[in-house]
Amino acid sequence: MPSSKEYLNFILEQLSGLEDISYKPMMGEFLIYYRGKLVGGIYDDRLLVKPVRSALSSMPQAEYALPYEGAKKMLLVDNVDDKAFLTGLFETMYDDLPMPKTKKR
Repeated sequence: MPSSKEYLNFILEQLSGLEDISYKPMMGEFLIYYRGKLVGGIYDDRLLVKPVRSALSSMPQAEYALPYEGAKKMLLVDNVDDKAFLTGLFETMYDDLPMPKTKKR
């Protein structure tokens, strides 16, 4: 089931306190970037983030979930209604996220 634009807009509104949040549509889902780094995505109207150290510390009880068949497990963010928590989560994750790979021409 593809994710809805309404859920994407809700998540973007929750993250509106951060600068440089962007997204890319991908096969009915949405990849979420913060300051150019891939943080996670919206899959089946669920926000999933990469299981980096800081995300695990911020959400020690978080469940792992598959974004799609054959993908690596990610952390399910179940506290999306808390704008301060979500903003803080993205901010703390930034340093643990890898730099984007440069594309060869």
